Amino acid sequence: MRKIMVSLAALSLAACATTATTTDAAKPDVFATTPTQAIPVREQQVLFWDQKTRDYRFAHMEDYFAGFDTTPAPKVRVLPAGKPFDAATVAKLDAYLASQNAAGIMVLQDGKVRYEKYGLGFGPDGRWTSFSVAKSFTSSLLGAALKDGFIGSLSDPVTRYLPALKGTAYDGVTVEQIATMTSGVKWNEDYADPKSDVAQMLTVAPVDGESQAVTYARKLTREAPAGSKWVYKTLETNLLGDIVTAATGQSLAAYAKKKIVDPAGFAGGLFWMTDLTGSNIGGCCLSLHLSDYARMGQWVMEGGKPSEPEGWFAKAGSAQVDLGKGFGYGYQWWTYPDNVFGARGIFGQSITIVPEQNLVVAIVSDWPVASSDTYGTPRLKMIDAVRKAAAQ
Repeated sequence: MRKIMVSLAALSLAACATTATTTDAAKPDVFATTPTQAIPVREQQVLFWDQKTRDYRFAHMEDYFAGFDTTPAPKVRVLPAGKPFDAATVAKLDAYLASQNAAGIMVLQDGKVRYEKYGLGFGPDGRWTSFSVAKSFTSSLLGAALKDGFIGSLSDPVTRYLPALKGTAYDGVTVEQIATMTSGVKWNEDYADPKSDVAQMLTVAPVDGESQAVTYARKLTREAPAGSKWVYKTLETNLLGDIVTAATGQSLAAYAKKKIVDPAGFAGGLFWMTDLTGSNIGGCCLSLHLSDYARMGQWVMEGGKPSEPEGWFAKAGSAQVDLGKGFGYGYQWWTYPDNVFGARGIFGQSITIVPEQNLVVAIVSDWPVASSDTYGTPRLKMIDAVRKAAAQ
């Protein structure tokens, strides 16, 4: 299965955005922040950080990159203790935590905590970066914008919300095709190639009145009819975020505060990075408590009330694109066999949702590599072991 990769340029450039820092004295629900620890540009590319640096910075991204922060939910969702797993399952989870360089694992069943442990010096009061897990949050904001009437239909043309894309390869592409990454627009997501689209998209000079994603999208060309070909494109989640922002008139962080943080009952709010234009980056870069990743999974599994349209996650979390062997891609959610779906990001971040067992597995990590079957396969095996134990 194709692996998610996050834009290095997003990580290298977001720190350069200039915003005003708000003091704790009169903190609003959503506030802009500036990094407190400036680092040279050459050190801002996450894939080139050594293991020790990543272990620390993944838990402190708001210290190094500009963005928007939110306050916690006014009513935090309580996650009571549940029945612990049997000793053999606990041993498997403990072994995974240690061998995969995980910072934390939380397993909920029926909304209760059946397992929670931490590593790498991380703990329940810290916030860990999401990487492409953020894509599923952006998708959820799309659903909320549909319910609120800000977006008329998934069939709407992208240009209705982003008119700067008229006359480009995105002319004639629908919002739904952006959500499923089936635009047919040619794209290179090779992170080893410094000349690839994903490496270059946030190096473009900011243009007044549009995000860097829109600026870069205007130069792209088409390789297939819209809707006919799936290619993973971080840019398209950035554009999806821009669509939500244009339609709602709010930053992703501000809309997420109302539509996700508060109704899901987050204990620690969220931090969402920005690009050079000060826009939240829809395809990556938010940070949460481990427990809030789990709360997100539980809230999604329960239908995302009251923010989402009825049945939204049944569609968003099902395979709109068939990737073979029971795997697929929905609206910015990965789908797995047995009606399981989830969010996934590089270096081992994930939220896995098993509706039939009312089960959520949230993991934050710092794998030695960004993405590899060497680490992805053990995660699938561990989750399978949890599912078997949860069925007993």
